[in-house]
Amino acid sequence: MDIRLSTIGMEKGRQYETIITTKNEDGTKNAAPIGVLCAGETKIINRIFKGSHTLDNIVREKEFIVNITHDPELFKTSILGNLPQSHFNDNMSIKCADAYFKCEAISFTEAVKQSDPIKKKDEAIVFKSEVTDLVINKPTQAMNRGFGYVIESLTNLTRFDLVDDAKKEEYMTHFKEAYRVVKKVGRKEDIKAMREIKKELMKRGFDL
Repeated sequence: MDIRLSTIGMEKGRQYETIITTKNEDGTKNAAPIGVLCAGETKIINRIFKGSHTLDNIVREKEFIVNITHDPELFKTSILGNLPQSHFNDNMSIKCADAYFKCEAISFTEAVKQSDPIKKKDEAIVFKSEVTDLVINKPTQAMNRGFGYVIESLTNLTRFDLVDDAKKEEYMTHFKEAYRVVKKVGRKEDIKAMREIKKELMKRGFDL
């Protein structure tokens, strides 16, 4: 079986926005939007805080599904409640997902990064998983949120000469956060674009 995460646009070292589906203890299915770090063609890494149904299910079952979709309704429903059971296939995948891959968790480690804005030590689990199956329902690319931050930053850049100082300060605050996120999870193209935007802002006299 040819399993390569690169066929759905995933690059090693980059993080992607996905919906992970798992089986609850009572046999029902659960969905949750969770970022996935690509660690190779057949390996991923996740970090989930304790207390999550998704984490509990993965620790118990050792298996889960990563669904690739660009449907905002699926993300919204998954985070504000749960998808109706009719939205799931028997294998736990989401019926309308562009693609999905099955994973087997192979190691668990307690860890919270010092740079994380959530300062709760020993309340997160980092786990590594092996991809055991990949199904592509239609041509797609896994979603990296870095691109959205680039577009937002560029849009704000075009408005700097049109707004007052208070709004400029607001834009700078947004840019600093966007720059932090893109450096952490973005593709190399997104990171390059953000660095160019930063250079332009510094040329205009802003302190970065």
